[in-house]
Amino acid sequence: MKTLQATFFLFVFVPLVNSAPPIQQESLQFYEYDTDVTMGSLIQQDYEMQSKDIRKDGINVSLDTSLRLQGDDSNVPPTKDTNLPTCLLCVCLSGSVYCEEIDIEAVPPLPKETAYLYARFNKIKRIAVSDFADITTLRRIDFSGNRIEEIEDGAFSKLLLLEELSLAENRLIKLPVLPPKLTTFNANQNRIKSRGIKANAFKKLTNLAYLYLGHNALESVPLNLPESLRILHLQYNNITTITDDTFCKSNNTRYIRTHMDEIRMEGNPILLAKHVNAFSCLRILPVGTYY
Repeated sequence: MKTLQATFFLFVFVPLVNSAPPIQQESLQFYEYDTDVTMGSLIQQDYEMQSKDIRKDGINVSLDTSLRLQGDDSNVPPTKDTNLPTCLLCVCLSGSVYCEEIDIEAVPPLPKETAYLYARFNKIKRIAVSDFADITTLRRIDFSGNRIEEIEDGAFSKLLLLEELSLAENRLIKLPVLPPKLTTFNANQNRIKSRGIKANAFKKLTNLAYLYLGHNALESVPLNLPESLRILHLQYNNITTITDDTFCKSNNTRYIRTHMDEIRMEGNPILLAKHVNAFSCLRILPVGTYY
């Protein structure tokens, strides 16, 4: 009787082992291979690569940092405030240099092929002639949100290709001489007074289309505005008066400013309704207080 029981047990057990469906077996084998061999190998390689340092210009730089700062030009000299080359401190990419929110206090030395410089929200206090003496390829500069109080005469004089310049949110009390091909100039939110703008500051800027001088301390509208001007922002200054020649030509009643699309003068202590002749050449009235 015991022998029959043993035989019966073996007869039941063996079919259960061999009856596993082929799909389940293949899935199990694939899972084990993928986890233990493939994934394990990739994790190990990734760990080794991330922990590896790259020796560059005598400085240890992690692989992650090196990849993030692609386009580094190792020939660019160290900045004035650190021992790091500019393209390690900033990000250099295809003619653009991004030096934003890194607390630099001076304009860093730039690669000679730089066309676009973004140095917003730093602690730059002064711009010198030497900062751009050898960089004639610049087309756009943005110094918004710094602490600039002084710009040396001629700092932008060699930038004959410069089209856009932003000095917004700084501490300027006067404007520098501007390069001739500017199309956009932004000096919003400074401390500029009318005596800080020369009489012919904008006269020769025949490409200037966008001029932003809002939130300053101007007592009058700048003189000799170019015919090319489309947008003029003068809101929230201390402008108290304008003349018939401010925008128009009092000796030419047929003169029309054909390009001017917008003038903002709200927030100034001037009642625009008292100066209706000053707007006779405009296609649209300035934004501001009329009564």
